[in-house]
Amino acid sequence: MSSLFDELMWRGLVHEHTEEMPRLLSTSHVTAYIGFDPTASSLHVGSLLTVMGLARLQRFGHSPIAVVGGGTGLIGDPSGKTQERTLLSAEQVERNLQGIRGQLERFLDFDVRSNPARIVNNADWLCSSSLLAFLRDTGKHFTVNVMLQKESVSRRLESEEGLSFTEFSYLLLQAYDFLQLFDRYGCTVQMGGSDQWGNITAGIDLVRKMRATRVHGLVWPLLKTTSGAKFGKTEVGTVWLDAARTSPYRLYQFWLNTEDRDVGEYLRYFTFRSKDEIANLEVSVRERPAGREAQRELARDVVALVHGRDQVGRVERASEVLFGEDIGSLPVEDILSVFDDVPSTEVPASDLTGSIGIVDLVARTALAPSKSEARRLVQSGGIYVNNRRQADPHGRLTLDQAIGGRLFVLRKGARQNHLVLVV
Repeated sequence: MSSLFDELMWRGLVHEHTEEMPRLLSTSHVTAYIGFDPTASSLHVGSLLTVMGLARLQRFGHSPIAVVGGGTGLIGDPSGKTQERTLLSAEQVERNLQGIRGQLERFLDFDVRSNPARIVNNADWLCSSSLLAFLRDTGKHFTVNVMLQKESVSRRLESEEGLSFTEFSYLLLQAYDFLQLFDRYGCTVQMGGSDQWGNITAGIDLVRKMRATRVHGLVWPLLKTTSGAKFGKTEVGTVWLDAARTSPYRLYQFWLNTEDRDVGEYLRYFTFRSKDEIANLEVSVRERPAGREAQRELARDVVALVHGRDQVGRVERASEVLFGEDIGSLPVEDILSVFDDVPSTEVPASDLTGSIGIVDLVARTALAPSKSEARRLVQSGGIYVNNRRQADPHGRLTLDQAIGGRLFVLRKGARQNHLVLVV
C-alpha cells in the first residue's frame, strides 16, 4: 500500500509541507491533529475536506485528533477573514461543540484499539492558563516582526478593518495548542487548509524552542469552484452537514449539480474511491456528459458518509417519485425536506370537511392573481395537484386526497411549486 503522503499527492491535496513529511508518513506511525472552529453547531461542506483529511489519516494507520476550539473559538481565527468575527459566549461555543462532535463521529473510529480517534477541546488548557503565565512562558518565544509576516496577519493589516489585539493573539494560542498536544498525546503533525500554514509553522517553532523536538505540518489547497465561486455557497445559503439545516435531499442535489470540470477533483477530495474508479468516471464525463454518472456517484458517496447509506436510497426514491405521478406514496417528511425552500400556505382542515375547489385553492395560494386567471390556467392544463394535471375548472379536492392527510403539492407549469399545509 502507498503511504498517506502518496495518497494525498495523487488526490491533489498537498499544497505545502515540512521537509520530513513524505518520509515520516511512509515509515512511521504518527499522531496528527486538525482544528475545527466552533462558530456554528454544524460543520458545512467547506469543512468536509478537513474532516476527510482526518479520516484518511486514520485509514492509513495513523492516530487522528480533532481539536474543537472551545478556547480559541472565544477569540476567533483571523485567517482568511476580512473583518473580525462576532465573538461567541462560552454557552454558544459549548452548544456548537456538541453538534460538531456528533458529526465527526460519522467519519472517525473512536473504538479501534490500534489507532483510535480522539476529540479534544482546547478550552481544557487555554481556559485554565493565566495571562501572565502564558505571556511569560509562551509569548516570549515570538517576535512581533515574525508575527507581522504571517499571511493571516499581514492581509488584515492591509484591510480597512485592521486587526484587533484579540485576533493578533490567535496565532500564539494555536501554537500553544500544538505544544499541549505534543505533551499530552505525542502529537507530531498538524494538518489543515493552506490558510493555516502560518499558524502551523508558529506551532512548529514553539515546540522546537520549548521541547527541542522537530514536529511537522502539511496543508492542502483552499477550495474554490473553477468558476471562481466560493465552495459550499448556493443561492439559498450555506450547505450544512446537519440534516435539520440542509436536508439529505438538498445535500444530494448540491453534489449532483457539480459542474463537469469540477467533478473529477471533487471525487478525489471528498470520496474514498480509487484512482482507477475516478479515472473511469472522468471518462464518462467526457464521453457521456448528459448521463451525469460521475456527479451521481459523488452525491451518493457524500450523502452516505454524512447521513448514512439508507439516506441515499431515500433521496433517490424521492427524486424519482417527485417527477413521476406517484408522489402520494412518499412520506410527508420527505416531501417537506425536498421542498424546504418552497413557499407554502396553511389551510384549516375545516375548509376541507366537504371539499374545496381547485380554482379557489390556486387563487388562495397566489399561484394566480385572480380566480379568473386560476380558471384559465386549469383549463389550459397549466396546474398540477400532487403531480397530476388538472383540466376541470369545476374540480374539487377533499381531505382524503391530501398526502398523509396533511399536504397538497400544487404546481404551476414546469417549475413553480407551492405547498398547501392542512392544519
